[in-house]
Amino acid sequence: MRNDWMKDESLKDIDPYRLEFLQALMFESSSLKKEQLLPFLMSVAKRGQERKVSFSDAEIEKIVAVLRRDAAPDEAAKIEKIMAMRSRR
Repeated sequence: MRNDWMKDESLKDIDPYRLEFLQALMFESSSLKKEQLLPFLMSVAKRGQERKVSFSDAEIEKIVAVLRRDAAPDEAAKIEKIMAMRSRR
């Protein structure tokens, strides 16, 4: 995945600190196996609460659209799994 995704024009209204937080999480999750995703996401939720980092549904949709655009097939599959877990909540 390209590293400049945060500079996409459609994300200009999202606080750069929150995008940096997300970028760090993406880096951390890049080597996880699928059985490690759920515990990781639960940890992410806790860290987000502690750091007061959250995203609206509209922001999440914008971010996911940008990430999907240039994602490799394995990355796209991870994105889809995460979004499916999110929709089940």
